Amino acid sequence: MKNTCLLSQDAKTYLCCFYQTLDGMIQGMTAAVLTQSISHNFAVQMLPHCRAAAQMSNNVLRFTQDKAVRRLAQRMAEDCALCAEQLEDVLPACAQLTNARTDLRLYQRRMDLIYREMYAKMGSSPESNRLASVFLRQMLPLCQGAARMADTALKYDVSPQLVPLLRAVAARQRRDIPQMRALLGRTDCQRG
Repeated sequence: MKNTCLLSQDAKTYLCCFYQTLDGMIQGMTAAVLTQSISHNFAVQMLPHCRAAAQMSNNVLRFTQDKAVRRLAQRMAEDCALCAEQLEDVLPACAQLTNARTDLRLYQRRMDLIYREMYAKMGSSPESNRLASVFLRQMLPLCQGAARMADTALKYDVSPQLVPLLRAVAARQRRDIPQMRALLGRTDCQRG
């Protein structure tokens, strides 16, 4: 009897690229040089997140034929690439506003909790040959993390140039998360 649990070559290639991108994102976010500015700290830690999300979305486009997942991944890749550009544009202004030490500690503690949960969920999602489903399970905690990160930053005094971007990040994730859950329900019901 043939072992149907074996990962296909496509699944192995997809997963290797995903884990390489995830590791790079974690390294970029944890190695970011933090300052006395919540705005700056958000931007430098969100940049690797956005870039990784775009790469992960482009990665699945190489392997899935699921039209709805392809549309979502294409939109996410474009949105995340644009977000990274916008963060780079506002980064100089972000560094201008500094925050009280207590605010910085509270903000960073909350962010560290969000990061750890996001990394753990992304890194422990099930692996299978159903790459559309695998992608959705990996990206759901990434999007949830982005929404929580933006909401957390909005609780503090941040650069006025960053506020519209934070609101847009949170709104995009709140649009995408229900769609991802619905697609996941559909892909989980489909065979192989």
